[in-house]
Amino acid sequence: MTPAHQTDRLAELVCSNTFKSVETSNAHGLLKAEMRRLGSLVLPAADEARVPGGSALAVDRVQFAQAVQRRLLAHPLVTLARAEVTELSSNTIVATGPLTSDALGAAIARRLGTTALAFFDAIAPIVAADSLDLTRLFRASRYGKGGGDDYLNAPFDLAEYDAFVAALVAGEQYLPSHEFDKTPYFEGCLPVEEMAGRGRETLRYGPMKPVGLSDPRTGREPYAVVQLRQEDQAAQMWNLVGFQTRLRTAAQQRVFRMIPGLEHAEFLRYGSIHRNSYVNAPATLTAHLSTRDDPTLLFAGQLTGVEGYTESAATGILAGLNLARILHGEQPLVPPPTTMLGALYRYLRESDPAHFQPMNANFGLLEPLDPPVRDKARKKEALAARALEAMQQFATALQGAARTA
Repeated sequence: MTPAHQTDRLAELVCSNTFKSVETSNAHGLLKAEMRRLGSLVLPAADEARVPGGSALAVDRVQFAQAVQRRLLAHPLVTLARAEVTELSSNTIVATGPLTSDALGAAIARRLGTTALAFFDAIAPIVAADSLDLTRLFRASRYGKGGGDDYLNAPFDLAEYDAFVAALVAGEQYLPSHEFDKTPYFEGCLPVEEMAGRGRETLRYGPMKPVGLSDPRTGREPYAVVQLRQEDQAAQMWNLVGFQTRLRTAAQQRVFRMIPGLEHAEFLRYGSIHRNSYVNAPATLTAHLSTRDDPTLLFAGQLTGVEGYTESAATGILAGLNLARILHGEQPLVPPPTTMLGALYRYLRESDPAHFQPMNANFGLLEPLDPPVRDKARKKEALAARALEAMQQFATALQGAARTA
């Protein structure tokens, strides 16, 4: 077990919105569309466990993990062995995620000849639906996307917002260790109090942005807003969107109950922090993410320096395909950088090792359009269309090679 896990199920998630958007105009939506073309196992399980979430593929976390575990254990060629791995060997995919054990982490560092980098990640609280004051909240999705009313929204006026920011900044935090002090956060997943400390308006341009939301009671856009996302299919649990935190439990109770409608909130899960580790991929791994001295010892998932569950699962698909190819005497293949998955692999291969940091899927990674498209919406559409066509060609080539082998 690790500090972030609560069950013994395979594919346990810490957040119902782990998969993010399904729209191909969104980088995560595009990556999921590419994964489906490569035969993803986790996405059908996510479809089965889906809960309302606007344009996001939000899931019931328990049902999702059960679905993945059921599919894996029903496979005649899969054997599940529960034991700690402490050494590396050939014909292996190392996909230990951000919480690699100390013993295996040391083995990886010895093998790669470098110390693994690390940062600290944080998860958001979950509150009980029946403890919310719905008279102070309104239902809406930003810009009316998805079902139009998939999120609960807590509106703030100026005075409420200022008091809330001040309380966040003053809230008692868990004392960081020496290692924590010298380790940077991943900028895409900052604790909410860290954002509050960067300036009064930071949250209003981040997780508390009111843009695209209109309070039906006033007909106006609130000064700021906290969104709550449904966490389970029964709508009994709601997640504070973007509110990753390292505040102590008592501080979370006090500060987050300042959110309108959450005055009497029951916390089903408190926010917490945990250590994330990743290797310096451009300095130590090959183009298909194997060690340089053994093409059959591959790495996948967040350990490689991709950030996010979708990205991690996508690298796992390609690692599996490539190890199978190598064992059949074929060369490993990586999608072109016109695809989101191929662009992520290029980032892991070509980044400056001296300044390497984890990376989410984003359109900035993709090979530019030629000729360029100025309109942002049309640009994303064109990039997505090109990526899906290229991924389909890549998947077809893989299937042809598999039939030949």
